Amino acid sequence: MWLPQEIIRRKRDGKELDPADIQRFVQGIQDGSLSEGQIAAFAMAVLLKGMNLAERIALTQAMRDSGLVLAWNLPGPVVDKHSTGGVGDYVSLPLAPLLAACGCYVPMISGRGLGHTGGTLDKLESIPGYCTQPEPERLRRVVAEVGCAIIGQTADLAPADKRLYGIRDVTGTVESIDLITASILSKKLAAGLDVLIMDVKVGNGAFMADPDDAQALAESIVAVANGAGVKTRALITDMNQPLARSAGNALEVEEALALLSGEVRSPRLWQVTLALAEETLVLAGLAATQEQAREQLLEAWRSGAALQRFNDMVVALGGPADLHQQPWQHMAVAPLVQPVYAETAGVVQAVDTRGVGLAVIGLGGGRLRPEDAIDHAVGFSQLALPGETVDDERPLAMIHARDAASFAVAAQALRAAYSLGDAAPAQSALISARILENGQ
Repeated sequence: MWLPQEIIRRKRDGKELDPADIQRFVQGIQDGSLSEGQIAAFAMAVLLKGMNLAERIALTQAMRDSGLVLAWNLPGPVVDKHSTGGVGDYVSLPLAPLLAACGCYVPMISGRGLGHTGGTLDKLESIPGYCTQPEPERLRRVVAEVGCAIIGQTADLAPADKRLYGIRDVTGTVESIDLITASILSKKLAAGLDVLIMDVKVGNGAFMADPDDAQALAESIVAVANGAGVKTRALITDMNQPLARSAGNALEVEEALALLSGEVRSPRLWQVTLALAEETLVLAGLAATQEQAREQLLEAWRSGAALQRFNDMVVALGGPADLHQQPWQHMAVAPLVQPVYAETAGVVQAVDTRGVGLAVIGLGGGRLRPEDAIDHAVGFSQLALPGETVDDERPLAMIHARDAASFAVAAQALRAAYSLGDAAPAQSALISARILENGQ
């Protein structure tokens, strides 16, 4: 007979847990035999005392195995990418079809917005008819035929994580790197991946604002995922400014479609997309070098093959066939679209990226509570970025609002998020670290 309180006590005292004990505890989370108090006590003990690598791997695998684990029989590698979240980060939308056009199969399990950051799932739900939670057989068919499917987590995938996260969210235990690692990877590993690439954001618009914390999380995820049998690398990328010109669900989808059509409005986002895709192709064995990988990706982009994959994915999951040609014939348009200008002219020195994300939520483009509905039409476009001059002709952004009152609030928030000066600031490195599968 095993007692959950003994597992809690052992971790409270800083002792290592056996894989079998971790498995039994996760089973209790999944089947409801453990109380919320017991789960909360376990989470707090892990937060305070930590886990070693073997424990992290055991916890991740147990949470993965708490539900359906997909298995594939495809003629190419099964790959995915995960970002820790940011503002204007729609990388997943061009990345998945780019990889599919280069021979990968991408069952991308995405999430909703969290805090001030946007969610890929919320963006895709701005496309009328798009099914974000298909049945497993439909997912298999779309991935096999199209090469990619960006969907949401179903109830069958890592259900223990869903319950554990809900309790962590209200008990002050979200910040545990051990639990963050297991939460992210349990869902990704349940997708049956061969290769995973992590994009760990750092900066004033990221959950990990401190570089040391971002480094620790990236190293943890890479070590645990490889220990669990999935080849994984991570890039640590800058989130001290919005990654794209757009921030808001339909607006980011439209910019992603423009990018896939050949129009690069946000060079930094395109650079991150290519860097993550290069790492994927090399790790998956489809390119010998990053240079070779980049050539393949640029050919898929310039030829229109990546755009075609995105279009095929949208159609296969219920969306309109001409979305890429007429996005605003299908997606919602905000009733009020107007520029917001800075109070004085100057060069953008810095952006409070978190403030921009919160301003999108204030417009209705994100959630204050989990049950809140999202207004997919609202947000910002044509965002000014550090080093650019704003004046009475070049606005800080275009605000897409539901009404004049929400426009005024967003305009005030956006002005407060920008710092202006006389000269262009030094640009921070876009990619600050690369964590390889061997720990280097």
